[in-house]
Amino acid sequence: MDFQNIKIAVDAIVFGYEKSELYVLLIKQKYGVFKDSWCLPGGFVKDEESLTIAVQRELREEAGVSVNYLEQLYTFGDDVQRDPRARVISVAYFGLVNPETLSLQADTDAQDAQWFPFHSLPVLAYDHAAIVQKAIERLQAKLHYQPIGFDLLKPEFPFSDLEHLYQTILGKKLDRRNFRKKILSFDILEETDEFRSIGSGRPARLYRFNPTKYKALQKEGFLFEIKLKEKEKMDK
Repeated sequence: MDFQNIKIAVDAIVFGYEKSELYVLLIKQKYGVFKDSWCLPGGFVKDEESLTIAVQRELREEAGVSVNYLEQLYTFGDDVQRDPRARVISVAYFGLVNPETLSLQADTDAQDAQWFPFHSLPVLAYDHAAIVQKAIERLQAKLHYQPIGFDLLKPEFPFSDLEHLYQTILGKKLDRRNFRKKILSFDILEETDEFRSIGSGRPARLYRFNPTKYKALQKEGFLFEIKLKEKEKMDK
């Protein structure tokens, strides 16, 4: 039997959304060949760890955060030279958070942790640019069939925030009337008695997502599916 000298790592792509901008959590390397370079939080899996425990640990150690929603994205290892330290296969996870709920604190082998706008990312170490691209593609696809966008918004939000979120992630302008009608037809949003002033117009009613109702509908065979009528490509 041939001897293998392959290491397993995990990387985390954490998306945040604030003020109509999609952000990615990055850390700055403290040591190694990529010292002072920005990259995704991550590291090697310990012998006694599961993959999910390892990625949560790395997020705590390198950025000081805990992320509730983490989903396995993809395994990166076709490029045998992707990591100059050794032959490393990385299992990537992506998560969704409201940045206001987290306080970043770099530690262990990270000298800094920051949010960067998705469209203005610095040059990333390793193959992390490709990992981020794969994550945004998955996020764009899932918006059509799963209401994960609500993980990125505040608990109560005007409907326009949800609309802007979809437009920002998809990079496209949407037919507002069609989008509103479609989302409200699922009956998974609750109207609140609260209003918020937006610009010079009249105050907008706030909504909240009802996860209990959504889960109940899923058990009944409900299918969350959005086929959006799109307008012109958004300017970057």
